[in-house]
Amino acid sequence: MDTVQQEVDHLYKQHFGKMVASLLYSWRDIDPETAEDIVQDSFSSALTDWRLKGIPANPMGWIYKVCRNTALNKIKKNKRLEALSEKTDQGWAEDRFSESAFEDQPLRILFACAHPDLSPKAQVVITLKYVVNLKVEAIARIFGMTIDGVDKLLLRARQKIKEEKIILEEPHPQALKQRLSIVHKIIYLTFNEGYKSSAGKEIIREELCEEALLLNKALLDSHLSNKETKALHALMLFNCARFKSRFAASGELLDLENQDRSLWNSDLIFLAHDFLTRSQSRVISKYHLEAAIACLHCAATSFEDTDWKTIAQLYARLLHLHPNPFVELNYAIALFYAEDKVAAFKILHELQHHAILNQYYLLNMTLGKFHYLEGDNITARQFLCKAYHQTDAIQEKDFIQHMIDKLEDHA
Repeated sequence: MDTVQQEVDHLYKQHFGKMVASLLYSWRDIDPETAEDIVQDSFSSALTDWRLKGIPANPMGWIYKVCRNTALNKIKKNKRLEALSEKTDQGWAEDRFSESAFEDQPLRILFACAHPDLSPKAQVVITLKYVVNLKVEAIARIFGMTIDGVDKLLLRARQKIKEEKIILEEPHPQALKQRLSIVHKIIYLTFNEGYKSSAGKEIIREELCEEALLLNKALLDSHLSNKETKALHALMLFNCARFKSRFAASGELLDLENQDRSLWNSDLIFLAHDFLTRSQSRVISKYHLEAAIACLHCAATSFEDTDWKTIAQLYARLLHLHPNPFVELNYAIALFYAEDKVAAFKILHELQHHAILNQYYLLNMTLGKFHYLEGDNITARQFLCKAYHQTDAIQEKDFIQHMIDKLEDHA
């Protein structure tokens, strides 16, 4: 692959969605499908032009300029700016789409995509697609949906935006706070997707986590942040502190029990503690509870010394606040290590009847591991083999295979 192709591919992966979102934010007369076509054509132009003239000093600025000019020409061609003079339009567009201001735009676009006329799920999905730049496959994994299901949801959202002329622009200041909870959710999901990605995608996962932290930092620096924003920041920092220990030097995935805690970043843990302390409020959110759980993990000097009983209690409160099968799985795990194994197995086996969880490798891997720890190697192998075929991630497959090999060694 030549240098130009590599540069264009890299920029496309990092900026395609954001550029589409910026077009939608900057011009109310452009619908999502048209915006995607404009951005796609701009990258094609870059590939052709740069091979002839070389890569410009500011590649992204070059592409944005082409996008902007194409968008203006498209609008004028369709005679959608008859009410505005060309000078007024150009000034308005330049002001909202200026390259120098783009670094400050993601948060504004995020709030814009959290439009009340769109369903809550559509709000999150279009933001993950266009602002965070996640692929449809990743979005499907987040929501436990099929790729086709996400495609259809995006299609319906694009049609609604086009037909009802929904304007994806920053709302009036009074309406901003009403969208804060959905913005928190999007940042949270973005971070989780990066944190859960495999070691083979290290650059991608680190960039996603960094993207989430930067968005939340911008939110903290604004007048819109609240106690939940601080709790969310604490949660992400606690998890970031353990980032380097999640994979062995060989790339092997390590569970919490086998991580080298000396690799945990004490500075990030200290900073997370500070945000968690400053997030204290009469109203306890899911981010407060999850941050408290992460805090207890970071406070433990070893896996055995972890305060599993308190963690189980926090998961119980989280379940009461937000009933969720994935949280229920974590609750069962905490109960097992808190020595309430009967209750743990009861929950785990009940989750087998859940349509999504039964197809989730982590449920069957957990059942396999727990049956192994209880000395039932035959049942453990059945669950582990099922889990092995439920994931495509190489590191996850290797981790499960290692557990199966341990069973064979003890057979």
